[in-house]
Amino acid sequence: MKIGNLQIDHPVMLAPMAGVTDLSFRLLCKEQGCGYMISEMISAKAVLYNNKNTDVLLAKRDEEGPVALQLFGSDPEIMADMAARLEDRGFAAFDINMGCPVPKIVNNHEGSALMKDPALAGKIVETMVRRVKCPVTVKFRKGFDDEHVNAVEFAHIMEECGAASVTVHGRTREQFYSGEADWSIIRDVVDRVSIPVWGNGDVFSAEDALRMVKETGCAGVAVARGAKGNPWIFREIKAALNGEPIPPRPSMEEIKATIKRQTELMLEYKPEYIAIREMRKHVSWYTTGLRNCSALRAEVNSTETMEELFELLDKRMIDK
Repeated sequence: MKIGNLQIDHPVMLAPMAGVTDLSFRLLCKEQGCGYMISEMISAKAVLYNNKNTDVLLAKRDEEGPVALQLFGSDPEIMADMAARLEDRGFAAFDINMGCPVPKIVNNHEGSALMKDPALAGKIVETMVRRVKCPVTVKFRKGFDDEHVNAVEFAHIMEECGAASVTVHGRTREQFYSGEADWSIIRDVVDRVSIPVWGNGDVFSAEDALRMVKETGCAGVAVARGAKGNPWIFREIKAALNGEPIPPRPSMEEIKATIKRQTELMLEYKPEYIAIREMRKHVSWYTTGLRNCSALRAEVNSTETMEELFELLDKRMIDK
């Protein structure tokens, strides 16, 4: 797949998720075969005002590549200026968040609220495209609500304004993440635009990915919640799309080793007290559904250090 001047050899994306797709998790997904990744979303205004909290969100490594930086905002000039400021960070593309459903984002006329103002959304894309050399892409939803389903027209406007690709989540903002994703809207967007379309929503297995490609004709599959605690989904999807046997699910020992590796990677750029608190939710995701791990999930929230976490993992994560 080509996105502007960017070549993506394996069209499976780790979709952006706040508090999930940080550097440590992206590195694990890359190792498992993920072809393209998007950072956690970053406020353009936070970059403008040099908010120190954005520094950790901008962390990246060359071995991730390619990885895009996702920005959100509603002021075209600020968005473009901040993209230009960050361009030398080495991100492969800039992705614009026009799909976030969180009230504090929407109420600020950002995220999925921009789907109600296609003219402004197009202006943001157009202004950014003029200011940066790397591709500019857009992620959005089916529509704002059931009375305003405009993904097809919205995608066309994004393409006309210079977007190199679009990612379509088959739910409205009103749905958040409830119900089923409507993949037919992804197919309709594919039929309307000539730029690559990533399909997003309800991909929890290699079989889901194959079915999405077959039903929608999308150029690539974007995996979000299906990757939580499950970086192995990328090796499974890669094999399936290549017509190869799907690898077996990871063993308890592999899961434990991966949790430890993510913790160690996170500690390289985050203070221990922050990293361990963030790892608590990841441990819960990694171990959901595993036998013998209910005690671990109950106790993990009391850990404060890497040593305490690893001791708990060794105590509770035992194959029997």
